[in-house]
Amino acid sequence: MRNFFAAFALIALAIVQQSNVANAQDWPDRPIRMIVGFPPGGSPDVVGRIVGEKLSQRLGQPVIVENAVGAAGVTASERVSRSAPDGYTMIMLTGAHSGTAAMRKKLPYDAINAFSMISMVTAYPLVLMVAPDSPIKSFPDLLARAKAAPDTIKYASNAPGSAHHLLGEWINIEAHTTMVPVPYRGAAQALVDLLGGRVDFMVDTATTAIEPIRSGQVRGLAVASPQRFPLLPDVPTVAEVLPGVETMSWLGLAMPAGAPSPIIDRLSKELKAILDEPDMKQRLSQLGGVPSWTTPDQMRDRIAGEIARWNRVIDEKKIERQ
Repeated sequence: MRNFFAAFALIALAIVQQSNVANAQDWPDRPIRMIVGFPPGGSPDVVGRIVGEKLSQRLGQPVIVENAVGAAGVTASERVSRSAPDGYTMIMLTGAHSGTAAMRKKLPYDAINAFSMISMVTAYPLVLMVAPDSPIKSFPDLLARAKAAPDTIKYASNAPGSAHHLLGEWINIEAHTTMVPVPYRGAAQALVDLLGGRVDFMVDTATTAIEPIRSGQVRGLAVASPQRFPLLPDVPTVAEVLPGVETMSWLGLAMPAGAPSPIIDRLSKELKAILDEPDMKQRLSQLGGVPSWTTPDQMRDRIAGEIARWNRVIDEKKIERQ
């Protein structure tokens, strides 16, 4: 009897697998939803719509962007993680996905295993900036001042647990400094306080920082990219002073766990072709990013590595998880 049930289970599994392959061969035969966890007009939304338009042209079906805003992307991630893995729902994940997984005591999904990763889309570094008349002349100068006067240097960042906040704490660990994070709800007020001298420096993404730096409204001290960022070639890297301290924010596509492998492979291939197009590179550059195609496994490994790194920073700095 046991052999009968075992054989029946194997037959059922084979039927399901064959059905998935058949469905993947016909895919897509209806519109695909791309869920974005942030408001219209922000980088995830804008890039999502650009990529969605390109995918629509290549797949022959509309890719419809839906904004599911809330809890720094958690609302959208939970929604997608609970969706049917049929190849018709995807999500534009952001770099906040890793920080949130490390900072939250509990999430309604597994940040790695609840998703079938497709590929990163674009990447952009975090940037340290000061007011144009700041006495801080360079990143080494910033660290020297922080060591000379502990707990007095303040930096503007996003909410606790954001990459902006955690980068500052990572620098504190490696440089043996105690610079103080000041959380802001958005870059606009942080920039006002930076220019007003209420904070000493500010951490933000290149998408926000490039134009103020180019216009002279602020000065770039350092970027957290592995090498100098091509869109800010004159700004040194953090790693030139603190080797290994490097992090890129990013946007990337994923589907619910269990999405058919042929569909994931097809999307990965199409996305690579899209990101190789000259006009796509130009559009991403205008938004402050560079193309960042990866294989599904590379995307998965990158997110897992970021979660492990931020967990270490949170534990070492004894930051209270939410």
